[in-house]
Amino acid sequence: MLANQWKANAFGVMNKIEETQMEKIKEVAEVMADTIQSGHWVHTFGCGHANLPIEEMYPRIGGFVGFHPLCELPLTFFTHIVGEMGIHQFLFLERTEGYGKTIMESWNFNEKDVLWIFSHTGINAVNIDMALEAKKRGMKVIVFGSAGDTGDKKPRHSCGKNLFQLADYVVDTCCPLQDASVELKNHQDKIGPLSTMAFITTVWMTICTVAEILADRGEHLYIHPSHNVPGDTTAGERLDACIREYKERVKGV
Repeated sequence: MLANQWKANAFGVMNKIEETQMEKIKEVAEVMADTIQSGHWVHTFGCGHANLPIEEMYPRIGGFVGFHPLCELPLTFFTHIVGEMGIHQFLFLERTEGYGKTIMESWNFNEKDVLWIFSHTGINAVNIDMALEAKKRGMKVIVFGSAGDTGDKKPRHSCGKNLFQLADYVVDTCCPLQDASVELKNHQDKIGPLSTMAFITTVWMTICTVAEILADRGEHLYIHPSHNVPGDTTAGERLDACIREYKERVKGV
């Protein structure tokens, strides 16, 4: 069954991440832990389906304060498919040089902040703009994507470098360049993409490592609790504490 083929492909990617990327994950987790402990932000950014790991990590149950999502609506909401904010507009915007610079101008950043970018191919202009602007501000840039298959790919940007070549730290999601992984008879294109699964896998491997480092240092994390567990009478109070901490930290942004 093709269902089993996709599952095998997905487990193959997850196993390869564990076998080849753990040291890099630990390295970037240390950087993020230092940033959060010092009261600064790990800003997160992605376009299209690369925005899904950003929505997954914060805010949500089991996530904690320290990650600031930079979600640019025209780059994340294209589910109308056609018409206003459709796929054609999305593709145009993510490939348009200068748009990422304009996005960065809408926020205040500190040189001790970190920018964490998700991109499968690392070639589109808006992500490269974001990385270049972050580096101008003295920030470290962390990139997660298919670096092994696309790390030397020509960018859609005049700087001449792709996202992986600009990053200070790279974690390879170990996905094939084509992303879709399952062959379908009588069709040229494959089905069953893997990049979102790989992004989510590396996100939680990383964030769990960040949490472990901070807990070992004696830091208190503001973790979003589940408010759906019968008998947990303090979940609302703990969630309110998370929101207060977030509001306090986000003032300068």
